[in-house]
Amino acid sequence: MPDASIALPAPTLSDDAAVLDAVLDNAAWSSLTGPHAAFAIGGDLARRYPDDVAPFVAVRTWDDPAVWEALREIVDAGEEFGLSGFDGELPAGWEFVGGGDGVQLVETPALSTRPDEEAVELGAEDVDDMLAIVARNQPGPFRPRTHELGRYIGIRRGGRLVAMAGERLHPAGWTEISAVAVDEDHRRQGLASRLVLDVAFHIQQRGDRALMHAAASNTGAIAAYERLGFALRRRTRFSSVRAPQ
Repeated sequence: MPDASIALPAPTLSDDAAVLDAVLDNAAWSSLTGPHAAFAIGGDLARRYPDDVAPFVAVRTWDDPAVWEALREIVDAGEEFGLSGFDGELPAGWEFVGGGDGVQLVETPALSTRPDEEAVELGAEDVDDMLAIVARNQPGPFRPRTHELGRYIGIRRGGRLVAMAGERLHPAGWTEISAVAVDEDHRRQGLASRLVLDVAFHIQQRGDRALMHAAASNTGAIAAYERLGFALRRRTRFSSVRAPQ
């Protein structure tokens, strides 16, 4: 459930607390059954993105015991993949291989967005540069087709892509800002903040609201996002699981 201290954006007539919780508590599932349904592999209980798009696997509910068989139908034998929100016991044959604590941040009325004049939109022709900046800075999972999930932008200096940010998950009514990366020799210039505010501006122009995810240990980035006008909504657990052989 959301943290009691969170100041969510002002509600609209279409907002319902239970619906909002369901959407944001299971953001990947909401994306794969909504705006990103065209990418979805799977059915009514479990869905995933193609491996070259994103590594995320989502389930409708953990309360249905059939969910594990549904997962086996969409992952390869012995495949390692990420799950969020699961903290129970794995069935026989499934294996935990890692995990970590994360946070979900959402925009508040304090977020003052604006487009950035230096930012350029990135696309298929920029994939090599996008993969390279991700490799240098490790902002999180990014695959050759991740850019297809939303709008990605960057800043080039001397022709080199030195900063990037974009859109990833699209739970109904929301868009996740992700892949925020700035090369070490261009940090402390405000580039990350500028790109986040640009991405958030265009999210709001479409009528969506912005959210972000971060590792709980990345306290510096979390503090920076909070200064921009994001606030902690909930804490979550990310697990890496290996399917039975």
